[in-house]
Amino acid sequence: MADSAAAPATNGSTADYNLLPKLIKHLDRHLVFPLLEFTDSQLAQDEDGNVKDQEKAHEITRAKYELLKKTNMTDYVANLYCELNNLDESQKPAEYAERREKVLAQLEKYEEETSKIRELLGREDVVNNLRSDKVANLEFLKREHEVTPEMVDALYDYGNFQYSCGAYGAAADLLYQFRVLSTDNDKVSASTWGKLASEILTTNWEAALEEVQKVRELIDSKLFNNPLAQLQHRAWLIHWALFPLFNYDAAREPLLDLFFNAGFINTIQTACPWILRYLVAAVITGRSRARNSNAYQKQLKDIVRIVRQETYEYSDPVTEFVRALYIDFDFEEAQRQLAKAEEVLRSDFFLVSASDAFVDAARHLISESYCKIYTRIDIKDLSARLGLDPEQGEKWIVNLIRDTRLDAKIDSQEGTVIMNHPPNSVYQQVIERTKGGFFRTQVLNAAVAR
Repeated sequence: MADSAAAPATNGSTADYNLLPKLIKHLDRHLVFPLLEFTDSQLAQDEDGNVKDQEKAHEITRAKYELLKKTNMTDYVANLYCELNNLDESQKPAEYAERREKVLAQLEKYEEETSKIRELLGREDVVNNLRSDKVANLEFLKREHEVTPEMVDALYDYGNFQYSCGAYGAAADLLYQFRVLSTDNDKVSASTWGKLASEILTTNWEAALEEVQKVRELIDSKLFNNPLAQLQHRAWLIHWALFPLFNYDAAREPLLDLFFNAGFINTIQTACPWILRYLVAAVITGRSRARNSNAYQKQLKDIVRIVRQETYEYSDPVTEFVRALYIDFDFEEAQRQLAKAEEVLRSDFFLVSASDAFVDAARHLISESYCKIYTRIDIKDLSARLGLDPEQGEKWIVNLIRDTRLDAKIDSQEGTVIMNHPPNSVYQQVIERTKGGFFRTQVLNAAVAR
């Protein structure tokens, strides 16, 4: 994994909840860049469109420069250098022009070295003769087309070089071609990580999701006898997977399944508890798609359990909302934390686009919990708890009753909602009361048997 620059400090009411310093430790430098760009875009501007906090803007520009100066993105790095030092185009240091020429010369060299094998892999008649056996493929290419192992390795070097230049689409293609042929396990693993980063940076989310699954298989199979390495690689994959998780709807369920997998949830709790913010947000914003599904209910229960366990290790308004609503059953505190959570989400690179959906889903959860407890609900009181005025609150409750098919009616004159909670039958009450006792008896029997 490539190292990355130090994160600039964040000012404002959400400064205490800025996760950028934690996130960049688990991201490749190229993946950090969009986060810095977002931070830059969040800076307050005056009426003329100028950034108010020039010192902060300069700090972010410095972070971008330190992040990318070791890459082959020479033109962009040169522009950042000039911006930092108040230089115009004519004053750009000669070293950047020299570096640019070296990069172009190296690109030309790689282009020439890989031209034959790239041309072969672009031919349908050649590709149709390739099989899943890489050794047999290399033998076929060597016998029929004089392809050498050095040519295959050149694809890897060329792909890495293109990635360093910021040509992520070309890098993804080259690393894929290398992976099809290479038997070098270490380089194949690195190329899979590289292809995942490239697909993320080109916003090819479907391909990125496929690469996440391939990286997971590598972690589970290649590192099964190295628990520490597994922990580190899983932590990296969790952070990289945040990009498709909040940008590609089809990735939501498979990635939540990944995060809730025993090995990955253990990684979150052990190495990166701040990921709970994203796990909570992903589950709650998925409410509208699967609120009645068993999978959603299980995820919600798991989230509550994990938040309870990790409250002393990590908390922010997003996780505190869950704690207030489902652990403390404090509706007023839940409403306060929801207001804070909205601010936090709007200042988070991954969650800014999900902030409205989160607030909407969270209000539904507050309403549903409230309605389960009380038989007569004052509309003004519930509206206040949801952060809405009475008129908005009444419309909200009408929609809630319609969407969730609650057995309720609104008394407009009294300004109340009357809930009809059918009592459980005697038989159901007995079943519910004996469930816990039966389980405890089983545990005791097992303990005595041991």
